[in-house]
Amino acid sequence: MLLSDDIKSIKGIGDKTAECFEKLKCKTVSDLLHLYPRGYETFEMPKPIEKVYEGDLVSVYGAISNIKGPVNMRKVSLVSCDIKDPSGKIELVWFNQPYIKNNLHLGTYVIARGKVTRKGRNLVITQPKLYKPEQYDLLKRTMLPVYSLTKGLTNDRISKAMKEALKATGYKEYLPTAIINRYNILSEKEVLKTVHFPENKEELAAARNSIAFREFFIFALMLRSIGEDKAVVKNSHFVPRIVPECEELKKSLPYDLTGAQERAVSDILYDMSGPNRMSRLIQGDVGSGKTIVSVLALLAVVKSGHQGALMAPTEVLANQHYKTFTSLLEPFGVKVELLVGATKLKEKKEIYSRLESGETDIVIGTHAIIQQKVNFKNLGLVITDEQHRFGVKQREAITEKGNDPHILVMSATPIPRSLALILYGDLDISVIDEVPKNRLPIKNCVVGKERRKSSYEFIRKEIAKGHQGYVICPMIEMTDVSELENVSEYAEILREAIPGIRIETMHGKLKEAEKEEIMTRFKNHETDLLVSTTVIEVGIDVPNATVIMIENAERFGLAQLHQLRGRVGRGKDQSYCIFINGNESEESKERLEVLNTSNDGFYIAEKDLELRGPGDFFGVKQSGDFDFKIGDIYSNSNALKEAGEAANLLTGEEFRKLLKNETIASYFAARINPGETI
Repeated sequence: MLLSDDIKSIKGIGDKTAECFEKLKCKTVSDLLHLYPRGYETFEMPKPIEKVYEGDLVSVYGAISNIKGPVNMRKVSLVSCDIKDPSGKIELVWFNQPYIKNNLHLGTYVIARGKVTRKGRNLVITQPKLYKPEQYDLLKRTMLPVYSLTKGLTNDRISKAMKEALKATGYKEYLPTAIINRYNILSEKEVLKTVHFPENKEELAAARNSIAFREFFIFALMLRSIGEDKAVVKNSHFVPRIVPECEELKKSLPYDLTGAQERAVSDILYDMSGPNRMSRLIQGDVGSGKTIVSVLALLAVVKSGHQGALMAPTEVLANQHYKTFTSLLEPFGVKVELLVGATKLKEKKEIYSRLESGETDIVIGTHAIIQQKVNFKNLGLVITDEQHRFGVKQREAITEKGNDPHILVMSATPIPRSLALILYGDLDISVIDEVPKNRLPIKNCVVGKERRKSSYEFIRKEIAKGHQGYVICPMIEMTDVSELENVSEYAEILREAIPGIRIETMHGKLKEAEKEEIMTRFKNHETDLLVSTTVIEVGIDVPNATVIMIENAERFGLAQLHQLRGRVGRGKDQSYCIFINGNESEESKERLEVLNTSNDGFYIAEKDLELRGPGDFFGVKQSGDFDFKIGDIYSNSNALKEAGEAANLLTGEEFRKLLKNETIASYFAARINPGETI
């Protein structure tokens, strides 16, 4: 069986099952084998019930009693029972699993495994799995993969298909032997077998590091390919270093630019007036004021007789930029237009016409502005916001619409310079490392689980003042509970704890249009509290949101926590961030103390690199930078540096040969075509 074969060639997968796998973007054998586990379940000795604590994923052994249900509450079906051991008893609760009652028998001794939560004054285990003692004994000292699921597929079904695929597939190693030996990388066959079914943590660590290296290596090849394909492009868009309108706009602002903003603007204008086309990254911290820098850059271009374009990753962000740019640039006679997927066809055609005639000076939009029908009269500058959300070809597609326009990339992720030089090897870098003086620093608080109730009360008081807030849900433990169930359950807890407020939920399984609608309602203050997973890490600017509470803060990387915290502190009012620490270890306290004492994203990124170590191999990838499946630029920073080095050490012949490799070519195709992300 070949990696490129249809997934239906795997024993046991028919048309119906293949349709379910397609929802997980698995169409081929290769797709399936690269559907990596999102975590692993390990099985320890059962704990005495008196030693069980909130937030733990535990196993307990005892006798079943007090069976109740199924009972329907707010469209949720509940089944419950107690389990007793010599030290005490604890309630087991199942949501939307009415059939579970058939497996419950009074007096039967079982092992129950699940997450411990609080229900009033009592602890309960939610969504537990039940095992006979002899079954559980066989699972000890094993590591079972846990996959992202979709309707029609269970974890066991995916595991079975994975074993069949691993057994029947032939593998072709694409990494040169010299690189495998030099950097101690596992073979492709070893990697896939181990990452899905590891024997122990040490094996898993080696496999994940090898996958990270491979992802970074191909990314480095991609950057080298771009660099070698393009000679230095001469500048055909001369822009004067000083544009009077830029100075006028600065004076009209209700605040002074920071020194870092001024330096970034100078870098941009200097580049655009130099002999070569500009390719520059503006790397700024959350709330550092990158937007006004891009406004000034586009104003300079327009007043020099050229057009500009800004491409944002979502329609919500595109709308936000459109309103900001319009209000700032209309007084200078600059015509700004919005072009997104939701724009009506008739209006799109009119915008196409105005762009081609030069009547429109600046277009702001999503990938809609790189469609074939969009043409410019004289495109001088292209800005992409949150570059890692776009494919390389998406950036290239829009630059090809002008006569080699200048390229400006904006990133809100503070990345240590040592890593940024590798990740943005094709761009010059400017850093905005100061926060505008008119912003109040966010007040931070790291508390234990016992302070959760008082945290809810604090959120209630902020909402009572007319403000809004976010709650980032607990990360899903290694059970079959879905993101939807996790977020919904937590929202119900909040509705009981803070009655009378308007709560909405958001998670990664929603369609993009649904996320846009939810965020728009939140922006319009039709919602008081947004209960979400980390999908809001990079999102809309809501100045009225003044409080964010992050559950399981100890399980995130510091850089990601800093990005999440950046959802507040964007207005004139004092903002607050509450980190709930579910782990009392000294290491956890030390890491979170960095956030408690600093709002400086670049300092935090450096500390993250220093403290993260090998990373959490058993949880979700911790940084949201770029679209690497396993590779984390902090946890796997050494692999990133080695991969960059390895790609640059290749001879020209070795490099060209690798580009023709089927695995690498397919990886490129999946990540650099319009519509895909990198």
